Amino acid sequence: MKQYDVVIVGAGAAGLMCAIEAGKRGRKVWLIDHSKKIGEKIRISGGGRCNFTNIHAAPNAYLSQNPHLCKSALSQYTQQDFIEMVEKHRIKYHEKKLGQLFCDVTAQDIIDMLLKECEEARVHISKDTAVEDITKDSEKYVLTTTQGMVKAESLVIATGGLSIPKIGATKWGYTIAKQFGHDLVETRAGLVPLTFTDEILGFCKALTGVSVDAVVTCGKTSFAEGMLFTHRGISGPSILQISSYWKEGDSITINLAPHCDAKAYLTDKQKSQPKQEIHNSVAEIVPARLAELICEQHNVKGRIAEISRKNIEKLATAINNWQVKPNGSEGYRTAEVTLGGVNTNDISSKTMESKLQENLFFIGEVADVTGHLGGYNFQWAWSSGYVAGQYV
Repeated sequence: MKQYDVVIVGAGAAGLMCAIEAGKRGRKVWLIDHSKKIGEKIRISGGGRCNFTNIHAAPNAYLSQNPHLCKSALSQYTQQDFIEMVEKHRIKYHEKKLGQLFCDVTAQDIIDMLLKECEEARVHISKDTAVEDITKDSEKYVLTTTQGMVKAESLVIATGGLSIPKIGATKWGYTIAKQFGHDLVETRAGLVPLTFTDEILGFCKALTGVSVDAVVTCGKTSFAEGMLFTHRGISGPSILQISSYWKEGDSITINLAPHCDAKAYLTDKQKSQPKQEIHNSVAEIVPARLAELICEQHNVKGRIAEISRKNIEKLATAINNWQVKPNGSEGYRTAEVTLGGVNTNDISSKTMESKLQENLFFIGEVADVTGHLGGYNFQWAWSSGYVAGQYV
């Protein structure tokens, strides 16, 4: 039976980082993944250019039932630390917007960097390798794999969540967590397009391809980012962001022109340009197709001077305070992340080690820590992987 100091299951962002750090400490590391390709989620991220971190990454950009857990990891390994690794490997990158950093060329640059670091740290990596059973004797973990049985002093679960099943996402990590006594926070799709009733869907279909900078609000949480009308409903960064806070039955409020008080603007237009058609006035606030449809939907037409105060208020509400009630989301198929996971109350914030089982670690998306859109989830993977790598 082969012996390792550390076995890491899951060769994604968190697993690769943990392997690198453990290997640097001289630990004998076996990193395994059931997929035929390493780092597939890295490869497809950011439109193939990998939004590898965010310069604004901080604990307030993460959701968890234990919001304090991520603080230690994020402070032990910061976004600047990862940027330094990227620069050391001479990978060219740029800031797109809102602190989001992307590779100039391809996400493969990040994968190649991590694999090179693993090679230098003498990490043994195996693809297309499944774990069939895990037990623990008095001192070590015993893993039955498709490559035979191995023993390990430390076991790291870095298998991710349920999002994007087409690249191999499974619930395996959660199953192992429960096997060793861990509770799970209920999982659901996060950073995912929302779905809507036929009435709203018809409105959206007519606007397919139209985008606006919107403020989208659910409860006390708001995001000011781009929003896109599609044949399936409403999508874009602002909707993906709010989806992590939305729960079934909730309504969301959309301000389609956050930099304009539509009521005041249209009221002023009645005086300054009384002969202007109302849809043309509205088109100065929102895109023309959207303006026409809003006016049509509320049966408001004619010259702006002829529009009643009540109808001006209707249009203003439709622009600045559009209330919509999603009937669901597109689910894990298109979700970028999984909300929930292994309960972080039973994980050490300093080491990522289980408080219930010695030398068992949970890192990355499998734990109940979910970041905002824009590189935050990769930073959590790098930080949690780094931290575990210091202690396995």
